[in-house]
Amino acid sequence: MSLTEPTDYPNIGHRINIFVETPKQKQFHFITDATYTPCRLDQLIALHLSEISRSAAARLIRNGRVTVDGKKIVKPAFAVKQGQLIGGGIPPPEPVEALPEAIEIDVLYADDQLIVVNKAAGMVVHPAPGHTRGTLVNALLHHFPGRLEAGGHIRPGIVHRLDKETSGCLLVARTDLAHQHLTALFKSRQVHKKYLAVVIGNPDKESGRIDLPIGRHPALRKQMSVNAPHSRRAETHWKVSERFGNHALLALDLKTGRTHQIRVHLAAIGHPVLGDTVYGKKQAQKPPVFKNGRHLPILRQMLHAWELGIAHPKSGLKMTFTAPLPEDMVKMIAILKEGINV
Repeated sequence: MSLTEPTDYPNIGHRINIFVETPKQKQFHFITDATYTPCRLDQLIALHLSEISRSAAARLIRNGRVTVDGKKIVKPAFAVKQGQLIGGGIPPPEPVEALPEAIEIDVLYADDQLIVVNKAAGMVVHPAPGHTRGTLVNALLHHFPGRLEAGGHIRPGIVHRLDKETSGCLLVARTDLAHQHLTALFKSRQVHKKYLAVVIGNPDKESGRIDLPIGRHPALRKQMSVNAPHSRRAETHWKVSERFGNHALLALDLKTGRTHQIRVHLAAIGHPVLGDTVYGKKQAQKPPVFKNGRHLPILRQMLHAWELGIAHPKSGLKMTFTAPLPEDMVKMIAILKEGINV
């Protein structure tokens, strides 16, 4: 089916997504519904296709790669109505090559099957457009040359990720056996994951469970939301480890692994992660200050992947890895303990 062929769809008014892979591009077709219309064409495409941003959608439109009801549209601001057929093609991304770089990393454990790294805050996990250098993969290729056999040449060994500004335990597979085993463990929720987070506000209870579905935000495509029209179940257990003033240190146990799960869930219950400027916007705009008037030095979200437990790919033995709190979080907690005027 070409992009311009007139096609009868009996279910107009219901959103459908059709993707067709070709050697040159990824074609898409969908019919708009009342959930997102009326709105701009570039905004609508970005909402439907999570892999591209609004600016990228605008470039597709300007380059003549998008049609509405079979007619080529070149204006990103074109107003789309309910029941229209949107079609287009996404060209393959520019090739990204992962090259070894002499970057210092904190290796917590390594054997012939896997590596466990204490990822530093501010480090991207693998190369991608816009982040081709300075990633954890670049560092791994330097420290373990020729010893990462699984996962492809862009994401060798990577079976899960942490946000750029989140520090802590991250697993890397060294063989196909380990890659398949660890991927299956994550999929079946058999990986034990504990985090530590400094949050704004002091919870009324000592512990609790957050069971709120998470999906992509209907308007802000790079964000997730507990109020998304298309969401998946997400569960987070939390417990207060320490209280200080109008802040607390929480230990968090993830039962699912949704994108930004901890940050979204904690913001939803009114206790966003300290320093999270995405999901704790209002609180981040008014950072705490010392009694002497100095602002609290917040450089990133205070979230750390503290503990990770798995069954070893080869031996089957249960193994637990712990990444100590990074220096910036230790200092932050010490400052909060001294007492601040919020």
